[in-house]
Amino acid sequence: MNALAATNRNFKLAARLLGLDSKLEKSLLIPFREIKVECTIPKDDGTLASFVGFRVQHDNARGPMKGGIRYHPEVDPDEVNALAQLMTWKTAVANIPYGGAKGGIGCDPGELSISELERLTRVFTQKIHDLIGIHIDVPAPDMGTNPQTMAWILDEYSKFHGHSPAVVTGKPIDLGGSLGRDAATGRGVLFTTEALLNEYGKSISGQRFVIQGFGNVGSWAAQLISEKGGKIVAVSDITGAIKNSKGIDIPSLLKHSKENRGIKGFNGGDPFDPQSILVEDCDVLIPAALGGVINRENANEIKAKFIIEAANHPTDPEADEILSKKGVVILPDIFANSGGVTVSYFEWVQNIQGFMWDEEKVNSELKTYMTKGFKDVKEMCKTHNCDLRMGAFTLGVNRVARATVLRGWEA
Repeated sequence: MNALAATNRNFKLAARLLGLDSKLEKSLLIPFREIKVECTIPKDDGTLASFVGFRVQHDNARGPMKGGIRYHPEVDPDEVNALAQLMTWKTAVANIPYGGAKGGIGCDPGELSISELERLTRVFTQKIHDLIGIHIDVPAPDMGTNPQTMAWILDEYSKFHGHSPAVVTGKPIDLGGSLGRDAATGRGVLFTTEALLNEYGKSISGQRFVIQGFGNVGSWAAQLISEKGGKIVAVSDITGAIKNSKGIDIPSLLKHSKENRGIKGFNGGDPFDPQSILVEDCDVLIPAALGGVINRENANEIKAKFIIEAANHPTDPEADEILSKKGVVILPDIFANSGGVTVSYFEWVQNIQGFMWDEEKVNSELKTYMTKGFKDVKEMCKTHNCDLRMGAFTLGVNRVARATVLRGWEA
């Protein structure tokens, strides 16, 4: 089941639990606006190249729309729609005043030079500058984009609208980016994991963790969990996988991974087939890489008691059912990985005020939001007698539905 079908399914189940009116349900699913633009740039060799840029703005009942911009050769409109919709529910669960959006450009960033990427970003910004804005739609980095991409968007947008640092988040610190943004999603994973384990009378210390993916989110989660006394027994990335039942030395692994562009060849553990990482013996499994990795083929083999979805949509609905029958507790992506968007919100707030916070304030505010978020999700689970995924979805959908009705927008 693809991301869009799964998101729609979860939305419909949540709408049913909440007893939403069918007209309202339908109007909540329809995107506010879908934008598609042609971006033609001169390449370094003088030839012209054309790319398609797009932005799906899903919902703005609770505030400006928010979501990443990805540069990727296969940009699937269905997936972008699903991710924009997911951002609407995710920002509502996190209780930050945003709606959802997602966008990008169909290109292979690896094939373009830095100056070609800059020209492409600036042309894309010229085409959509009237449709994004501090109080309209605030983009952020995603696959294939980074703080430098945001700096180009900010600069190009500011030519039309005056200096506007709050128009994008995930910026370089020197241009109004927030301290703590880099670690935010991984730190959010730590806070949500702590909250979940507390519920079961456990703490991070002494639990055995397996982490799939050692990019930004996986590596920060690993570092922060091991600092709290968690034992990380297996890690994988695109280059390979390593395990060590005594616990991997994470600082050494981080150093190795930086120097060798991957964890392959690290001598503090035994290499094994990355395909079997999800079924390694552990207490807590953290998928922090791609979507759809936990499915009906491997769900029965999973030994973890808790799964923390740091990636977007890692568990498909069939696996969900198998795992819940086995008594595995899943903390859903829509809540577990919302640390990133929460600190993006802090960045936006700091830019609007023109007053920057120190890192300690960012991290303590993040902990407050994530801990409160977990309580709110648990409250919905009690009210509707459902699992954590439906608890989070009903919480998010309910907040958006209430805002929609209060504004007089329901059909």
